[in-house]
Amino acid sequence: MKRCLITAGANGIGLVMAKAFADAGYRVWVTDVDASAVAALPAGIRGTVCDTSSEPAMELLFSEIAADWGGLDVLCANAGIKGPTAAIEDMPLEGWHQCLGVNLDGAMLAAKHGARLMKPAGRGVMIFTSSTAGIYGVPYRAPYVAAKWAVIGLMKTVAMELGPFGIRANAICPGSVNGPRIDRVIEAEAEAKGMTPEAVRQGYASGTALKRLSDPEDVAHMALFLASDGARMVSGQALTVDGFTINPDP
Repeated sequence: MKRCLITAGANGIGLVMAKAFADAGYRVWVTDVDASAVAALPAGIRGTVCDTSSEPAMELLFSEIAADWGGLDVLCANAGIKGPTAAIEDMPLEGWHQCLGVNLDGAMLAAKHGARLMKPAGRGVMIFTSSTAGIYGVPYRAPYVAAKWAVIGLMKTVAMELGPFGIRANAICPGSVNGPRIDRVIEAEAEAKGMTPEAVRQGYASGTALKRLSDPEDVAHMALFLASDGARMVSGQALTVDGFTINPDP
């Protein structure tokens, strides 16, 4: 049975991914900073409370995976936060550092310690969660955008380094995905722009060719494909799941 680790997998998109991998027959282990969400995970999904931006915490996590599972087949570096929403001249440095710490440092640490498990086996799949913000700029979201662009660069470098060891790496770039997280993003953007949340939401939808927001299941389906043998020659790619963004700032 293949083994899959998903960071930030007890809530939102990560939880939907975890359930999808479990339903597909994987052993699934997730991390999250939300202890109550970890405690409420469905039966059969293992959880650890872990700050993925902390190297000691990640070292401990991967040592437990090595001891209990003996290796890892799929790593989904999914942890992320939205960061502050503000004009660049008002951007708080502390919020900038925190956003890059979770979104970028967390992805690097997952890849670092994941590689140590996968390289001896000569196989593995790493899937990074970036964003369409990692392809386009987004006003008032500088820390998040910078982190998600960097995640794509990290992924491409990892794909080059680890390809000779049979390890593939790709990034999923969701657009706006229905759920509580996008609700918070929309509310913050509406306040920053002096708009109503509904107007911002409609703008997000109208900025796509399909004129609708994605669902978490759309992202999970892409992750399952990238982990499968059907994607055995897919590596180093940033794949959007966004209904085709035609106007990134509608």
